[in-house]
Amino acid sequence: MTGSFDYDLLVIGSGPSGRRAAVQASKFGRSVLVVDANPRVGGVSVHTGTIPSKTLRETVLNLTGWRERGFYGMAYRVKKDIGAGDLQARLTKTLDYEVDVLDHQFSRNGVQVERGFARFLDRHRIEILGEAGHSHVVSADKIVIAVGTTPYRPSNVPFDGKTVLDSDDIVRLSQLPRSLTVIGGGVIGIEYATIFSALDVRVTVVEARDTILDFIDRETVADFMHQLRDRGMNFRLGAPLEEIRIEAGQPVALLDGGRRVRSEMLLFTGGRTGATERLDLAACGLEADKRGRLKVDPDTFETEVPGIYATGDVIGFPSLASTSLEQGRIAACHACGEALPAAPSFFPYGIYSVPEISTVGLTEEQARAQGIPYECGIARLRETSRGHIMGLSGGMLKLVIALDTRKLLGVHIVGESATELIHIGQAVLNFGGTFDYFIDATFNYPTLAEAYKVAALDAWNRITPRRDELAHAGSVPMS
Repeated sequence: MTGSFDYDLLVIGSGPSGRRAAVQASKFGRSVLVVDANPRVGGVSVHTGTIPSKTLRETVLNLTGWRERGFYGMAYRVKKDIGAGDLQARLTKTLDYEVDVLDHQFSRNGVQVERGFARFLDRHRIEILGEAGHSHVVSADKIVIAVGTTPYRPSNVPFDGKTVLDSDDIVRLSQLPRSLTVIGGGVIGIEYATIFSALDVRVTVVEARDTILDFIDRETVADFMHQLRDRGMNFRLGAPLEEIRIEAGQPVALLDGGRRVRSEMLLFTGGRTGATERLDLAACGLEADKRGRLKVDPDTFETEVPGIYATGDVIGFPSLASTSLEQGRIAACHACGEALPAAPSFFPYGIYSVPEISTVGLTEEQARAQGIPYECGIARLRETSRGHIMGLSGGMLKLVIALDTRKLLGVHIVGESATELIHIGQAVLNFGGTFDYFIDATFNYPTLAEAYKVAALDAWNRITPRRDELAHAGSVPMS
């Protein structure tokens, strides 16, 4: 205990950033309490976000035999009739395992956990409202807000949890639809749209903007959308949603310009809102923005109130479990007065769609906007021996390279194992390497990682003048 406080550090929320902050502080010898409103630890990541959506994806790919269809045809199935129960069975088992691991992690590190809603009384005191209305007050020297987010639910959308759903509802389906409309072309919408498309559900994506995933390299998105359209997914881009009606028991999306999209189910993905509403932030001197998010120092994750930190999705972009874990660690180090770890210059972004997308570093558009002379190298995954063995018909790996220094600027991958392959490029970027590394390196054969060498050689062919061109320019003496 520090001075007159009950705990050195109090963490509100047990998602990725909250649990990392709690465990890190405990390893520094600090007393730590985690307060979570849910019956089980894990936060949004474990119960409605990262783990459920990725488990659903993997279950669908396994049961449909998706990865084998390149050889055996689109009619190939591992299980002929797939129902919601098949998906829920694996999801339940996975979540139980994740919760058990987290409970054990807290226990062996001496982190105390209380269930209940936390409410600020001042900058050091928290009231915890538990079951049956019982409450008590605890104090802490430092506090980390890691409450995560909830789906944005505008009042004009007729959510019912059965035919009109948000991203929390979609992981609790009691039956699968034959058709699905997804409102929103962001990460969450595209992930679920492609997962259900892999189940042979007829999917239409509605997006008010003219593009989807507009922070991703445009050529990569174009390849991605070509694969989706090729298997029958529909896109209504540049089509703002005007209204959602229920007609004959089914949702109908009315779009600007008079178009109508009817389906058995509709998934609304209009972003997320920080789960800060019940915290009574004003009592500690904080104020969230209109989406419930908090402003922090990007180097320490301390808020405007000294000693109070915020980490994870509640502070906004990039809203990744991977980056949230590091945010929690950095916040705990600063709160405990320990040396801050150096943040890496580049972190990968993974989209667990079907197929996957992963990206790190500059896009081609960003390099152009910054005035960096660049060249690109591309490899098609189907052209690698491993890709052919796997029956891949699509997918690409793209390198963005600085012409003057030959340094790697960015890597963009769409296709099988993209979120695994990206880490090779991430390492080279963080070490300031050139694309020559990929040319000189020896990769296991056959692997999809060979695509790095293929893409690097593709760029080399464009960057390096041929011998006859050098001779014509007078750089090479003629024999």
